[in-house]
Amino acid sequence: MTQLQSARNREITEEMKKVASVEGCTPEHIMDLVSRGLVVIPVNKNHKNVKPVGIGKGLKVKVNANIGTSSLSSDLENELKKVDVSREAGADTIMDLSTGGDLRAIRRAVLARSDMPVGTVPIYEAVVKLGNPVDLTIENYLDVFERQAREGIDFATVHAGVTMNAIPLLGDRLMGVVSRGGSFLIRWMKKHNEENPLYTNFDEILKIAREYDVTMSLGDGLRPGCIHDATDKAQLHELEILGELSKRCFDAGVQVMIEGPGHIPLNQIEKNVRLAKEYCNNAPFYVLGPLPTDIAPGYDHIVCAIGGALACYHGADFLCYVTPKEHVGLPNIEDVREGIIASKIAAHVADVARGNFSSMERDRGMSIARRNVKWDDMTEFTIDPKRFAELRLEECKINPKDNDYCSMCGEFCAIKVYKDE
Repeated sequence: MTQLQSARNREITEEMKKVASVEGCTPEHIMDLVSRGLVVIPVNKNHKNVKPVGIGKGLKVKVNANIGTSSLSSDLENELKKVDVSREAGADTIMDLSTGGDLRAIRRAVLARSDMPVGTVPIYEAVVKLGNPVDLTIENYLDVFERQAREGIDFATVHAGVTMNAIPLLGDRLMGVVSRGGSFLIRWMKKHNEENPLYTNFDEILKIAREYDVTMSLGDGLRPGCIHDATDKAQLHELEILGELSKRCFDAGVQVMIEGPGHIPLNQIEKNVRLAKEYCNNAPFYVLGPLPTDIAPGYDHIVCAIGGALACYHGADFLCYVTPKEHVGLPNIEDVREGIIASKIAAHVADVARGNFSSMERDRGMSIARRNVKWDDMTEFTIDPKRFAELRLEECKINPKDNDYCSMCGEFCAIKVYKDE
C-alpha cells in the first residue's frame, strides 16, 4: 500500500510520524496533506534505512542533489563520495543520473550508501542499453522501470507529458529541447510518427509505481533552456498534459509531484509557480533552479539560489540544486557541496519569508550569538559550519590573542561600541 492509499484510509504510517516530528506538526496533519495529494513522502518499500522526507504544502523547502556518471567520466567510488558529501552538506534527497559505466552497479551502490531518498530517470538506462533513443520500446522501458523500482528507488522522473501535439510549438524556440529525456522522446516520435509511448502506456507505468510506492516526478521535458524560450506555448502545453497525468496518478493511489523550469526571468517566476499549481491540482512543485539569467556559467549555483528563493516564496516546494559546473561539465565533489549549500540558503530564505517558525528561530539564534560575539554559538546556527570554521581559523591567525574581535572593525566593533555607551 502506498503512503497515499494509507492516508486515504486514515492510517498514519511510521513515515508520516517521522515527517511530522521533523516538521513540528501532528501526524494527523501530515496524513491529511498526503491524502489530498498536497504532500508526498518518497519512500520505496524496498529502500531499507531511508529517512522519510516530506515534500509539499506548508512544509520546509527541501533540496535535491544530482549525482551520476557520464560516458566520459565513470568512477563509482567518486559517486559514493558525492553521496557522502550530499548528506554532510544537508541535501534532503539525491538523484542518480548516471549514463556511463555499469549503471545497475552504480545505482545499487548508491541506494545502499544513501539514507536519503534516491531518485532516477529510468529512460536514461533504457536508452543507454539500446544505444539509440529511436530503438526504445515500451517493453524496454517498463523492464528498466520495474527493475529500478524493485531495487528501491524512491522517486522517478517520467517524461510522459511530451506529446506529438507539442512538436509544432517548438519552432520558435532558440534552444529547442534541452531536457535529455525530452529530446529522446521528441526524436522517437519524429522517427516513428507515433505518440510518446510513456504517455500511451502511462497506466502500465503507474502499476509498477504503485506496487513499490515509487513517487512519480512528472518530468518537464520541454522546459526552457534559455530566457528567450521561457513560458512559451510548448512549455505550457506540456504543463497542461502534466495536469492530466497528475490526476491519473492521484486516482491510481500513486504519489506525484511536478517538475518545473528551467530558465525563467525573475518577473515570470511567480506566474510559472501559480500555473503549475493551478494546472496540476496543487501537487508538490519541484523546480530546477529556476535560473533567471543565462550569462553566469561558473556561478549558476548563485543564479539558481536567486531564482529558487523567489520560486519557493511563491509556492514551489522542492529545489533541485545547480552546481558551479552547470552548462560546463560534470560536477566534482566540491561542486556538489557548493551547489547544495547555495540551494539550502535559498530554501531557508524562502522558509523565513513564508513564516516557518523553526527557520525564523534559527535566524534569531544567530542574531543573539552575533550580538554577544559568541563564535561557537554562531557555528551552531550557520548553514555551513565547515566554511565558517575555516574563516574563523584565518581570523585567529590574524588576531590570536583576542577572540572578541574580527579584522573587519577590530577595536571599533559597532556592537561593542554600542554596548559600551
